[in-house]
Amino acid sequence: MLPNQFFKMLSDETRVRCLLLIAREEGLCVCELTQALQESQPKISRHLAQLRQSGVLVDERIGQWVRYSVSNELPGWLRKIITGLKDSNCLKEQYQQDIERLQGMENRPCAA
Repeated sequence: MLPNQFFKMLSDETRVRCLLLIAREEGLCVCELTQALQESQPKISRHLAQLRQSGVLVDERIGQWVRYSVSNELPGWLRKIITGLKDSNCLKEQYQQDIERLQGMENRPCAA
C-alpha cells in the first residue's frame, strides 16, 4: 500500500476510530465496535471490509464471531504510523468516549 492510499483510506473518521480501537485492543469484533462507536452494524462492517481489503486488517473466525486485528504483514512505516496514532495522547482524549463505552461492555465476545 502506498502512503497516499493509506491516508486517503483514513480520511473517514469511522475508519480511523475502528483502526485505533482495534490497534489499542489488539483485536475486536463488529459488535464491540458498534457498541464503542455507537454506529450501526452495516456501517461498521462496510468500513471494516475496506480496511481488510486494503490489507491493513485481517480477520479471524472465533466461533460465530469474526475478530479483526491489525495485519502483521504491514510494512514498517505503516506499523509505525498506526502505533504512533494509537499511542498519541491527543487522540486518546478525542476518542476517550469510544474507549469507555468499549470498556463498559459486558460479556465481550472477542475480548482477549
